[in-house]
Amino acid sequence: MRVRVIAHDMATRKSDNFEMMRSGLNLIQQALSIYDSDLKLAVCNRRFQEMFNLPEELVTPGSPFDETIRFLARRGDYGDVAEIETFVSEKVEQALAFEPHYVERQRANGTTISVEGSPLRTGGWVTVYTDITEIKQQEELLRSHSAQLSDQLLDRSEKLAQTNRQLAATISALEETKHQLIESEARTRMTSEMTPAHIARLDRNEVYTYSNRRLREVIPDRSGEIVGLNACEALGEEAYRKIKPNLDQAFAGTGNVFEFDLGKGNRRVRVAFTPDFGPGGEVVGAYILSMDITQEAQARAVLMQTRKRELAAQLASGLAHDFSNLLTIIVGLQGKMERLPDLPVTAQEAIGTTKAAALRGGMLLDRLSDISGRRELTASAVKVDDLFDTVSAMIAATLPNSVSLEFINENVADTVLMDQGFMQDALINMVLNARDAISGTGAITVATRTRGTTWLEFEVSDTGPGFSDEALERGLDPFFTTKAGEGSGLGLTMIYDFAQLSGGRIRISNIPDGGACVSVQLPLRITTGVVPSGMVLLVEDTEEIRTSVRTMLRDIGHSVLEADSAEEALALARVPGVTHVLSDIMLSGKMNGLEMVEAIKDAGLDVPTIMMTGLPPQDPARKTAGDKFALLPKPFSQEQLRAVFAGLQP
Repeated sequence: MRVRVIAHDMATRKSDNFEMMRSGLNLIQQALSIYDSDLKLAVCNRRFQEMFNLPEELVTPGSPFDETIRFLARRGDYGDVAEIETFVSEKVEQALAFEPHYVERQRANGTTISVEGSPLRTGGWVTVYTDITEIKQQEELLRSHSAQLSDQLLDRSEKLAQTNRQLAATISALEETKHQLIESEARTRMTSEMTPAHIARLDRNEVYTYSNRRLREVIPDRSGEIVGLNACEALGEEAYRKIKPNLDQAFAGTGNVFEFDLGKGNRRVRVAFTPDFGPGGEVVGAYILSMDITQEAQARAVLMQTRKRELAAQLASGLAHDFSNLLTIIVGLQGKMERLPDLPVTAQEAIGTTKAAALRGGMLLDRLSDISGRRELTASAVKVDDLFDTVSAMIAATLPNSVSLEFINENVADTVLMDQGFMQDALINMVLNARDAISGTGAITVATRTRGTTWLEFEVSDTGPGFSDEALERGLDPFFTTKAGEGSGLGLTMIYDFAQLSGGRIRISNIPDGGACVSVQLPLRITTGVVPSGMVLLVEDTEEIRTSVRTMLRDIGHSVLEADSAEEALALARVPGVTHVLSDIMLSGKMNGLEMVEAIKDAGLDVPTIMMTGLPPQDPARKTAGDKFALLPKPFSQEQLRAVFAGLQP
């Protein structure tokens, strides 16, 4: 029975594998060559080149089979060949038949060789050439004495010699194949160990028959040596319980992929099951590939939040301008009501709260529009007592009767520059966190003080249980929360971002006598709030807003020229004495505010300009205006208007 040679298609190997393969073949005494299914040389040994005295190009991988036949035929290696090209074509057709063969032929140099060809399963040939000249000479000598030997003995001797030659060639090929298989197995195991995933196989009894050493990377507290262990014993009860239904699906013949959480949700694992089918089509086991995808899952969650934010920004963008105009009108009317004589204290408080809420509505609209990006600070002149009054009015209704709230201004009497909206949000957030931490009766204190001449500090403390060790370590990390899924984990992170953006810092700590303390320190910037008076050219196409802004400007000491269009503003710009231009970006007519200001400059009036707008932060026109001029987002208060003018010189 002939032994079939099983070999891989060498034509698909990389060049380094060819050299390694060729080095192994050079140890074989016979000449050996392997051609792929396209009859291109895959690999040969040195003996092959030496036996046929072939040039280098014909023993280089990729050399065509027909070129080698043509070379040998022209040299006379096949004897007298009448038509070389016809001879070459016949040889190529025989080779493409991929049928095993054994022949013996005498070469032109007088030597005799045997040629044994064995087809590869993937297509192609492995051919072994053996110099049998001495053997044939012995056979001729034997035939010369054939009279003394029986015909039967001679035939048996010839068959035995031929069989021995075939066997020698086959053994050589098998040895090489064995060498290749050992190397292939070593590469496969190395690849399995280098793959950043746990790869394993379970039999029908749920016992591991194979596993690489990567289980620890998926489940850190488990052993890496699990071959021979039951799945439950190897993985632990929690992981086994979660994969069991999907493992049963694989044993039923259905592959599947699923994800699950481990360790209270702090680790995400993806597992793929593939049934292992036996020769009769029955399932004899299951292959498992599992990996830790915690970072991937977190990235997906962040991407989902980003998409939600982008959608929110798109929805808000279309409403931002008109809604900001409405809020500006509300703020203006509230400002008028504040100045009415003989108002009751309760009415004054209600007007102040309404005004503050309207201003916060505009700020929140800006934040909603710009929530997918980094927010810019909008500094304004702020009195700390007024800030505390606003926060108290907005937060008091959310506190239970058992929790008291006290505001203490220790030594900050001056007007300071800060982003009032951001600071207001930060204080509200810290007070609400303190409220949630207090169980039953307790107290919350909001205090402010200056630290030397450098820092302005806001501190919120409570009488609750204080921060846990984990919260003290991770409290400022995004998405970290101790509210059992009810909190976003972004509150303190947003305050941290605000402090960093302002050039300040935040610190969380526990009070020795009990309770928690959150301290925010900002650079101390004191301002007098003095606004140099002048004549302002006010350009606004909404009458109600124009009336409100005109009143604010007059209250802070300016005279006002009003225009409801860019064309009218160009005419009024010629009036002597104009010291400032205050214009909306979006104007009715052919010109917007930006184009109008450029036209005014071209006409010879170059004065400080303030652009007011209700456009969302990501709008290109708003970005352009912010790069060139002072920007005043709608709605705004008289104090904010005063602060912007205080920073300009006519």
